[in-house]
Amino acid sequence: MKNIVLIGMMGSGKTTCGQLLAKELGRTLIDADITIQAREGRTTTEIFAVDGEQYYRDLETALCHEVEDQSDLIIATGGGMILREENTKALKKNGVVFMLNRPVDEIFDGENLSDRPLAQNGKQDFIDRFEARKPYYFGAADEVINDFTTPAITVGEILKHLKKYE
Repeated sequence: MKNIVLIGMMGSGKTTCGQLLAKELGRTLIDADITIQAREGRTTTEIFAVDGEQYYRDLETALCHEVEDQSDLIIATGGGMILREENTKALKKNGVVFMLNRPVDEIFDGENLSDRPLAQNGKQDFIDRFEARKPYYFGAADEVINDFTTPAITVGEILKHLKKYE
């Protein structure tokens, strides 16, 4: 089976939905941010502070290439992973890409983003970052998910759309 790839803004629910999907479908979850942090032995904030965003993006790219020929995975990407066309191509090679299009105001106002280095410059910067990424998200997405009533409902929407690709 093709991989299920979750993309979207930081805080959109990729990790939560990925965990629920993995449990529901009996698949392995690869959470990019958690995987990178575990391999590096430090937080995303520490990686950004010491080595910079470019280094982190390089780690994301390496991970994309690791999973591109695998199947039956749930892949929860980092919010900026799709900024590189190379990553998008690798993820789409054997994956169906779902954009979690959660309202950016709702994310900023409702989520704890203190551990997100690119969410520390206020709400307008967060919104501007989303607007800059929006073409990448929509360009990469096979399906766009807009229902965030509960994580279970969001996962149900993903599963409903997934049937088209089986």
